[in-house]
Amino acid sequence: MAVTTGARPREAARERSTLAVLWGSTVGKKAAMAVSGVVMLTYLVFHMLGNLKIFFGPGDLNGYAAWLRTIGQPFLGHAWFLWIARVGLLLAVVVHAVAAYQLSRRDLAARPTGYRHTRARSSYATRTMRWGGVILALFIVWHILDLTTLTVNPRAEAGHPYQNVVASFSTWYGGGIYCVAMLALGLHVRHGFWSAAQTLGVNNPRRNRVLKLTANLLALVLTAGFLCVPLAVMTGIVK
Repeated sequence: MAVTTGARPREAARERSTLAVLWGSTVGKKAAMAVSGVVMLTYLVFHMLGNLKIFFGPGDLNGYAAWLRTIGQPFLGHAWFLWIARVGLLLAVVVHAVAAYQLSRRDLAARPTGYRHTRARSSYATRTMRWGGVILALFIVWHILDLTTLTVNPRAEAGHPYQNVVASFSTWYGGGIYCVAMLALGLHVRHGFWSAAQTLGVNNPRRNRVLKLTANLLALVLTAGFLCVPLAVMTGIVK
């Protein structure tokens, strides 16, 4: 009996899932950040392309928004696809944020006091990612309240995304918040793409130049693509 009792803790330790062990390691958390970052990046590309339909008029953007709610029918119910995508995206955001926070705490706990003065470039990238992440997290909350639940949109009307976007960006604070967030997004994507490539083992001396160029180009395209919508509304190009 004594042997059986003593063996239980060891058996329980062996039965810990591989996923839990991976999550508990620094490498696992970095991998989780990289994979969740790729999921969010994919969403951002399609979201930006959808936003650009605003330049084709209310019919195109409103029709596109209505079409999104019919994806998967009749197998899926009305707007089910959107909710599945939202839940998946939320999980990716939570995993990304929690892993980033825990890695940051580990880094601070392991770092000697004098280390702070030795790698200015890495410190800059780390600070950019950290504060960019905070800005984007706050923006996500605002964006949902503004254009999803329509809680803070001054002239929101359910079922009319074109009109709601114009109403939001017609205010100095609506357009201003969006522009600041998109600049933070560009920096976050630029540093994050390169970090993800390193974590997933995609980079090597031959590919590094191409990967850095891709990171810069992707960040520039996303930033410009997202910024052109509020700027077009604020300058009267889109009404």
